Amino acid sequence: MIRAVRWRRRDGRGSTAVGAALCLMAAGILTVGCGGEAVPEGGSDRIPEAAESASPEGHEGMDHAAMGHGDHDMGGLTASGGDGYTESDVHFMQMMIGHHDQAVRMAALSADRDAGSAVRQLSQRIDISQRDEILFMEEWLRQRGQPVPEAHHLRAMEMPGLVSDEDFERLTEARGREFDRLFLTFMIEHHLGAIDMVDELFENPRAAQEPDIFRFATDVAADQLDEIHVMERLLADL
Repeated sequence: MIRAVRWRRRDGRGSTAVGAALCLMAAGILTVGCGGEAVPEGGSDRIPEAAESASPEGHEGMDHAAMGHGDHDMGGLTASGGDGYTESDVHFMQMMIGHHDQAVRMAALSADRDAGSAVRQLSQRIDISQRDEILFMEEWLRQRGQPVPEAHHLRAMEMPGLVSDEDFERLTEARGREFDRLFLTFMIEHHLGAIDMVDELFENPRAAQEPDIFRFATDVAADQLDEIHVMERLLADL
């Protein structure tokens, strides 16, 4: 799913970097509305607003009604060694491994906490997609001779949207409807944090110039925006 977006960052600043990147990525395969309008005053400072969306080749057969999109598809993207990457690119990949690791651990909780079927299905998708992305990031780093961090070593690092130890414990102890509510609330914030990380990457004019990381980062932003829309609907229906 390629989605041109505009939203207000968690720090209150208008964000167009990721939206512009998604438009650039989509330019060769579809026409979308890529205006850089800021979110109107008084608008949401949390929920992304879709300007346009389209499903390019390689993402066919997606169940939009159920999940926003279906089984995760990296579109055949594989890490390959090469020049053109920056220190910011390496840092982004290393930190995102830790960020994804927490999402995977959160998703695993839904299996035995009487979660609703929609939350369990969403959790399965998050588990599959983010495990795949962790493998890609690790391989990307290895191909470039960069350190591959152990995810558990990153758990004490400060990153946007990470769930605190206290809130993670609340989620662990919750059951049923309360688990669903906390899971969706925390995972929305977690996804917004990942999007902030992508946005910060694109704010560096020298970063994300290498095709592999550009495509990966835009895929992460687009996929997580899709899932945010799904989670907002699920949360509203509780």
